[in-house]
Amino acid sequence: MATFHVQIKSGGKGTAGDHADYIARNGFHRKRDDLVHASHGNLPRWAANDPKVMWKAADKYERKNGAAYREAIIALPAELTAEQNAALVDDIVAKLTPGKPYQFAIHAPSSSLEGEANPHLHLMTCDRMDDGVERSSDRFFTRYNSKRPEDGGRRKASGGRNRMQLRDEVIAMRKSVADTINQHLEINGHAARVDHRTLKEQGADRRAERHLGPARIRGMSPQEKAQYVTVRRNGESDSA
Repeated sequence: MATFHVQIKSGGKGTAGDHADYIARNGFHRKRDDLVHASHGNLPRWAANDPKVMWKAADKYERKNGAAYREAIIALPAELTAEQNAALVDDIVAKLTPGKPYQFAIHAPSSSLEGEANPHLHLMTCDRMDDGVERSSDRFFTRYNSKRPEDGGRRKASGGRNRMQLRDEVIAMRKSVADTINQHLEINGHAARVDHRTLKEQGADRRAERHLGPARIRGMSPQEKAQYVTVRRNGESDSA
């Protein structure tokens, strides 16, 4: 059963470089063996095609209370092969990152509950939209100058939007991701579909599943795990 999960996060100044190492499984994180694929794109010229350079600059020059990066964590369908999910990710990334510097990684750790692969995408983006103006790294993250763009930094994608507009953008993004996943499920011959709407909006007569977390799952007996998986597969709760 295909499940839909999209989590949106932001990272403050000083956190981008460390988080990029985490998703790319660099440094201390090399001991994890769940990295399937990693890539990046739309980097400014001064980054020399190295995302580490860009995130380091974001940590140094982004304003004190600003977001050094945004991240979307997206569950990928277990129905698709690794190659098919890679093609799906390329499609999702192209739709979510126009004009934005980005770095992404596909992880496929084993599920703590069922022991099966749990493929998902980590997509980090920089909010600073490309406007065709070349800037140095220190100017890149300064305030945008609408009258003289070359004298200011890049405009932020989230700039000038109120809370309702940002909410609507998140809903539209979730729908775009769900539509893209469903297109790839159909292309590859699967009847399963995902839905970005809440259970209430779908008219589903069941409660959302409570996230167990790895610590609680480790404390469950094999019988408890089997019972929980049976309930999930029978559709009595939505997947976490």
